[in-house]
Formats: sequence, C-alpha cells, structure tokens
Amino acid sequence: MPSRRLLTVDVFTHTPFLGNPVAVILDAEDLSTAQMQQIARWTNLSETTFLLPPTTPDADYRLRIFTPGSELPFAGHPTLGSAHAAVVARRVTPRNGQLVQECAAGLIAIEQTAAGRFSLTMPAARFEPLSAPDSEELDALLGAAGRTDLPPVLVDVGARWIVTRVSDPATLLGLQPDFARSAALERRLGATGVCAFAADEAGGTIEVRSFAPSCGINEDPVCGSGNGAVAFYQQHLGLLTPGTTYAARQGRCVGRDGHLTLSLTAAGQVQLGGECVTCLEGTLTAP
Repeated sequence: MPSRRLLTVDVFTHTPFLGNPVAVILDAEDLSTAQMQQIARWTNLSETTFLLPPTTPDADYRLRIFTPGSELPFAGHPTLGSAHAAVVARRVTPRNGQLVQECAAGLIAIEQTAAGRFSLTMPAARFEPLSAPDSEELDALLGAAGRTDLPPVLVDVGARWIVTRVSDPATLLGLQPDFARSAALERRLGATGVCAFAADEAGGTIEVRSFAPSCGINEDPVCGSGNGAVAFYQQHLGLLTPGTTYAARQGRCVGRDGHLTLSLTAAGQVQLGGECVTCLEGTLTAP
C-alpha cells in the first residue's frame, strides 16, 4: 500500500486550532481525480490539496484543490497553507522569498514575507450583477434585515463568490442563513458560495463570513478567496482606493479567530496574507 506524506496546516493564525486548516497531500502524482475527491471527502475539511510537479517552467509546483464536494480552480487559504507545507517539507525553495503556484486559475504569485507568513496576489476578478429576483432571494436566505443598499455582486476570482455588505458586524455575526436555499441559489448561478461582510467603523477591521453549502461547507472558517472577492467588490464600487491596506477578521461564529491583511495595489491588484502553522504531520496509507 503506498504511503504519502500529509501535513495539516492552520492558515490565517499563529495559534493552532484558531485558523482554517487545509490538508496537504505532498505525494500526489499517481492519484486520479476520483481518488483525490474521495480523500477530500474523507478529511472533511473545507479544502484538501494535492501537490504535483508543474507543467510549466514558470511555476515551482502545481496544486489541485478539492472541497468535500468538488474541485476548485483557486482558493486562498489552501494556496497559502500549501505553500507553507511545501516549504516546510523542503519540496520547494523560495527564490528571494518568491514562489509561483500553478493551478486551474493560472499562475499565482506567492511571497514568504516572514517565517510562517505568506501572501499571494489574487487572480484578476470578473463581476456579474445579480438580478432583482436573485438579490431578493439572497436577502431572504440570509435573513439580512441590516443589509445595506449596496448591490450584491457575483465576483469571480476562480472561486465565484456572491458578495454582499451588511450594515454592521453585530448584524453580520447574528446571521442564521437558510443553507438549503443558499445551496440552490449557488447552483443556479454557478457560484461557490455567499460572502457577507461588515465594516467596523471604530476599529477599521472588516468582519467577514463565508457560506458554501453547495460545496459541502455550510460556513468556511476563514476564507482567502472570499476575502479577496470582498476586496475586489469594494474596489468595484469605489469603496477601496489604490494603496489601501486593511485588516479582516473571520471565524468567530464557528469557534475560530482568523486574521488577514489585504492590500489594493496602485495597479489595482489585490494582495492578501496571513500566518500559517503546521498542526499535524503524518502519513496517508491509502489509496
């Protein structure tokens, strides 16, 4: 029976068990898509990743990313956690602190900014407005009486998030979504999930929650691609200007406390980063 090295990395935290874990399979070359999906269902984490040799000399490695229910072209916390695992396991060596990941969304630039801390440049975003009926359905499934008058937008960053702003963090933290209705809306729109956020005017930190029941994850503890989509949404609506850096917090409703830093560059790119810590290291003995 083959053995494969496995690391579980907690992302967007320096304290084990407070971030978002990703299981990283380091020896995945001979696994089929069906086997990868089976492993992802078994780990039952929001994402499980598989490290592979790159198909282009421009990349250091290739990554495939799976939820318990489907494969994603890109996701933020699995990208950062997998970079951490690849470096810790000495599968790759950053060049001047830089790595390039190949995935279905393209080439992703990653920077190791300090020991255990990584940042990435998000793929370019595409925007799709929601129709009035879909916006009404979003309000109904969120029960978001405090949603602002800003329009919800489907933001495609590889993962496709329906992004909406809520009036304040207390209202956001009190949301109790109808996950069955959310999954139905996600499937109809081809969306990964719903990402809601609220600004804390006093502290300057944005609170975020991400729901992806159609992918098998009712609430993602700390979501990199969702936070990136929120940053692009703010840029799209003129709420975020180039050169701005802000902090985001996520996970308190599911017993986590993840922290991210996001920046909008002068060129309009979104960069996000955070700390990573290895929580588990072992051997997967099947398939």
